[in-house]
Amino acid sequence: MSYMTATEAEEEEEKASATASGEIHLPAEVDWEMLDKWRFFVLGAGLFSGVSAALYPAVVVKTRIQVAQPPPPCLRAMASILRHEGARGFYRGFATSLAGTVPARALYMGALEATKSAVGTATLRFGVPEPAATAAASAAAGLSAAIAAQFVWTPIDVISQRLMVQSSAAAAKYRGGVDAFRKILYSDGLRGLYRGFGMSILTYAPSNAVWWASYYLSQKLIWSGVGYRMTEGGCELRPGYGTVMAVQGLSAAVAGGASAVVTMPLDTIKTRMQVLDGEGERMTIGRTVRSLLREGGWGACYRGLGPRWVSMSLSATTMITTYEFLKRLSAKDPR
Repeated sequence: MSYMTATEAEEEEEKASATASGEIHLPAEVDWEMLDKWRFFVLGAGLFSGVSAALYPAVVVKTRIQVAQPPPPCLRAMASILRHEGARGFYRGFATSLAGTVPARALYMGALEATKSAVGTATLRFGVPEPAATAAASAAAGLSAAIAAQFVWTPIDVISQRLMVQSSAAAAKYRGGVDAFRKILYSDGLRGLYRGFGMSILTYAPSNAVWWASYYLSQKLIWSGVGYRMTEGGCELRPGYGTVMAVQGLSAAVAGGASAVVTMPLDTIKTRMQVLDGEGERMTIGRTVRSLLREGGWGACYRGLGPRWVSMSLSATTMITTYEFLKRLSAKDPR
């Protein structure tokens, strides 16, 4: 969820990709000051809810594999859910997840854009060169956005993941999101709802770093290739929004896949800390890692990699293109 937006750094990277034989002129970026905030958040809630619904089954399969002992292969896990629970099994906990998605994404996008604008302006005033100022603003924005979103998302994640792993209604421990909230709060207090909060930050921080680095590199390589083939002879290339979004989507897919591979062990540890009870003992990072190593060595940390790789690649592609489309829709009307 943390790698959803384009920044001014993208524009700098894309401009730098113009080759010596020609030049690529990209459409102007829609920044925070140019947005109708009400339209931005209302339309964003609807668009991102639809994206979340489309990608949710992969998250359910990934979560089931991460906590199962022994873990089933991906296709067998999918077949088992479909056979025993029907299509509804792929959407266990979705209502709870969706309820948290809207405020979490609103916090994320607001914190990201506001921090990026504020830090970027401040660093330029201190005389920092523009490329360094943009990089610092992007890093600070990503960090603040991830932390802000996790204050909402961690409790939602804990509840929705516990609902995901319930295999049948008859044996269900929780009767829904509200019931799960009450029982977790009663048994473990507020700490139970924020189980794995620190691990979530540790997971999403490197995930964002890997994602943005891969995203920038992918865009640079793609635009370099486009410029080499289409601007030969000194001709100019002015790609439309559709072409720009296609390049952004492809770059996002590559970045999402790379991020999934690099951060998979952290996600597995986080998920097990949030879902498993630890037989009456508190699930710490150390206990979780030792448990995984006993079950299957380091390979156990990569349980559910296939579904997560697919989910993050598709999510990155749809999120970045949806976000760019949302910003175009939410741009203030010129007066």
